[in-house]
Amino acid sequence: MKLNQLRYIIEVARSGSINEAAKKLYITQPSLSTAIKELEDEFDIEIFIRTSKGVSLTTEGIEFLGYAKQILDQTELLVQHYNKKIPTKQLCSISTQHYAFAVNAFVNLIKKNHTDEYEFTLRETRTHDIITDVATLRSEVGILYLNDFNKKVILRLLKENNLTFCPLFEANPHVFISAKHPLAKHKVISLEDLEDFPYLSFEQGEYNSFYFSEEILSTVYHKKSIHVSDRATLFNLLHGLNGYTISTGVLSVDLNGSDISSIRLKIDEKILVGWITSQKVQLSQSALRYIDELKILIQQYGFELK
Repeated sequence: MKLNQLRYIIEVARSGSINEAAKKLYITQPSLSTAIKELEDEFDIEIFIRTSKGVSLTTEGIEFLGYAKQILDQTELLVQHYNKKIPTKQLCSISTQHYAFAVNAFVNLIKKNHTDEYEFTLRETRTHDIITDVATLRSEVGILYLNDFNKKVILRLLKENNLTFCPLFEANPHVFISAKHPLAKHKVISLEDLEDFPYLSFEQGEYNSFYFSEEILSTVYHKKSIHVSDRATLFNLLHGLNGYTISTGVLSVDLNGSDISSIRLKIDEKILVGWITSQKVQLSQSALRYIDELKILIQQYGFELK
């Protein structure tokens, strides 16, 4: 086993394609494939499943990748300490449900980053994809919520993938609507009040289970329902159609402007937002700083940390 082989494995896992990884590593695809095959033969395991659409990690591959990252992290620390080497480019990937505070924390992380080189990734994506990203080490941290309805299913899936859920804060459900919405002056809004307005939610693709919905009350019937895939579209529809969505109530004026109102939803529910990480690896310093930025923001919004 060679360190370069471990670097190859990590890059292929990150790219999801041997061809793309070979380009980034500046080696030929046959050379990369041979290096991976030699490593699989040496340890008598299958690291990747190869398909016409690319590659994905096997269960053994996920475990192997966790060890590989730890070895390379420790090697880098050793080289820096004894050779006084300038730290290599910082890497950090985050996957999150569509939360403005998660983006704000990411912005603050980068603003406070004092290295000359870095490569950070922020993915606002579907719930199941967040879990997959962290399980396959494509992302170090995932941001999602639990409530009484989805908790059992989500926690079981996390356990099956050796992931840990760390609570961040608990929120009362709120409705996001346009500041010009007919209900914008209300102190509290009920589901009955919203009955005639379009309900906006984030589509979940192949894994379109009620348990993976980003919005609570996913089983409630809506006369008018619109599914979107990104936050910008959702907020445009809040304005253009007098639509509404249900979220935590944490609204960023910096990112969303002052023309969106957050109003308490009259319902006996709680939303527990937290982050997930893999039990197989230690978080990088960048990922730990990102979590610190999340905590700072949440406290600034007036929430107590869990």
